[in-house]
Amino acid sequence: MMCGIAGIVYKDRKVHDAGKDMGKMLDALQHRGPDSAGFAIYGGLYLEENEYNINIQINQDPYLIDKVKELINQETPIKSDKIFKSQEDNTMVYRAKISLDEFKQLNPLLHKIDNIDGDVVVLNGSHSFEMIKDIGQVKDIVEKYHVNKIKGTHAIGHTRFSTESNVDRYHAHPFQTYIIKDVTVVHNGQITNYWKIRDPLERKGHVFETNNDTECLVHYIADKLDQGYSLEEALHQSVEDMDGPFSYIIGTPEGIGIAKDRLGLRPGVMAENDDIFAIASEEVSLREVMDIQDVEQISPGEVRVYEL
Repeated sequence: MMCGIAGIVYKDRKVHDAGKDMGKMLDALQHRGPDSAGFAIYGGLYLEENEYNINIQINQDPYLIDKVKELINQETPIKSDKIFKSQEDNTMVYRAKISLDEFKQLNPLLHKIDNIDGDVVVLNGSHSFEMIKDIGQVKDIVEKYHVNKIKGTHAIGHTRFSTESNVDRYHAHPFQTYIIKDVTVVHNGQITNYWKIRDPLERKGHVFETNNDTECLVHYIADKLDQGYSLEEALHQSVEDMDGPFSYIIGTPEGIGIAKDRLGLRPGVMAENDDIFAIASEEVSLREVMDIQDVEQISPGEVRVYEL
């Protein structure tokens, strides 16, 4: 697998042009993944405590759009919404801002929307990050979703070369879980003991929507965080428990972390200066956002966390 992954953190904790920077980093990695691309950009939404953005793929049928809006309004008023139309197929991405009493209400609502008869697919729901993912080239996705205008304190991104599972918006990275709020992952490689990791999580009540091993990663880390592990501890444990060639980046509201398999079979580099900490599959991506002299290779089995 030859996907490209990238992450960036602005050390001053202020919002910067995270969408623009991540777009440049991913475009530099476009040769690693022509199928789809995605972003999780944190820190620039400024939502109220119990507000969430939800993104839903809908067939361009007025009846279906009205049905989705009607179901949402039965649960909570829609505070604002927007539609991104696709020129490639007969779908659109419907984005709505809603307010719920508590986080645990979000996932049941998303499942109700997912179960609407017809071509309706929930892509994500989030509080502290903006999720954008679609099939196609990075530059086209950046333009379509106005990614250059999205501000943030940190971000992760992915370009996908698929060797398993569908090539569509839903299977594009980042992946998310609703076990705890706003944890995302981008991944390059393969978890070869996928079912061994997934089975105990399902017995604990985790619900998997795909057979993609990246979804297993984000469930695994969220489960550790929910148990009280720090992000660094959770990543170290994943390196011990996961088999196969992999490197992956986790995004949380507090920052980002990366883990690499013990044999070092997937690439990863990182660098930092006074302003930025950045990680990526290749040095060419880092140089899009930093004037750097030294690039550090991520060692086999290494974990690195940068939190604000």
